[in-house]
Amino acid sequence: MAVEFATYNDLKSFTNKMSLNEQRVLKSNVSRTTLGKDTFLSHSSKDAEFLPGVIRLLENHGASVYCDLSDNRIPEDPNPETAAIIKGQIKQSVRLVVIITTNSKDSKWVPWELGLGDAQLGQDDVALFPTADKSFDQTWARQEYLGLYRHIVYGSMEDEPKPVWMVYDYLKNTATKLSEWCRSR
Repeated sequence: MAVEFATYNDLKSFTNKMSLNEQRVLKSNVSRTTLGKDTFLSHSSKDAEFLPGVIRLLENHGASVYCDLSDNRIPEDPNPETAAIIKGQIKQSVRLVVIITTNSKDSKWVPWELGLGDAQLGQDDVALFPTADKSFDQTWARQEYLGLYRHIVYGSMEDEPKPVWMVYDYLKNTATKLSEWCRSR
């Protein structure tokens, strides 16, 4: 199995293929309705430019994504109400995807959301979406606990004629197509 991590350029390309209006609609629709959203998307606020492309990728594979950026219930200045809303949304979700970049280590929310998701959903329903400058760069992985989780990567799988997006367990060297993982449950 050959896999590659997404790069910042990949995510920018996903977003750039969308019109500005399409990006705005996608961002606003993602959180306008919180009911029925099955995938919580955790991210550093410093990585907001990548969100439209990641959301589109996940939704194209069957996920219904919640992202807090346009949730009008979230107070402008984070406070305990913010934490309660996020905690409740993770409880309603069946999957958690965490965009992991070098910015993640400085986020106060990403590790907390990952911990909540792990406790609530279990490791099988948590996936990291690691992203860096180069597809082989793993500087994002400096926090040891990140090694517990599967990764969303692009690559070739047995019985697949073309490369696909997959959820890869590098410890077991096994993978599930992203579309199957997003639609499971």
